[in-house]
Amino acid sequence: LLQTETDRIVSQLYERLGDAVLGEDDENPEIKTKELLTRYSLMLGTAESCTGGAIAAVLTTVPGCSAYFSGSVVAYQNSIKNKVLGVRSEDLETFGAVSEPVVKQMVSGALAQLGCDVAVAVSGIAGPDGGMDDKPVGTVWIAVGNAQKVVAVRHRFSRNREYNIRRTVNAALLMVHQFVRKEYSNKA
Repeated sequence: LLQTETDRIVSQLYERLGDAVLGEDDENPEIKTKELLTRYSLMLGTAESCTGGAIAAVLTTVPGCSAYFSGSVVAYQNSIKNKVLGVRSEDLETFGAVSEPVVKQMVSGALAQLGCDVAVAVSGIAGPDGGMDDKPVGTVWIAVGNAQKVVAVRHRFSRNREYNIRRTVNAALLMVHQFVRKEYSNKA
């Protein structure tokens, strides 16, 4: 009886959460990402600022990741965002590194520099310092896209640096899943 009730509640959660669920039990996001990208024969690249390469580090824990992960650009300094990823200097000055226009351009730069099919980019204020009134510590912009489309979302996490980095990694991988399923599901 308890198992039946538990199954019913889990089923309701899946209905409500939809594609916000990346896995369950001991399934981890990097394994689910491997399965997804290999199913669609896609190469993923990352452009990372506030995570310092943590997304790439998680992805590369999976054996055989070179079949679906092309690489990463860790662009902590604005000059690297500009010179390597092609982010416009005027956008960095006008909007700041933690902004929608910048992460979208980071995606475009990663696509160009890494030769991947899909890219994810993150820029944020991991903390514990560096926040401002309009961009407090824990503010993170994440963008994901391909040559045809780029989407971005702003998150507000906590004041804890390690927590913010891990949450950003998980949110970025979830966005990759949502994007790929939406944009490629009819092409498989």
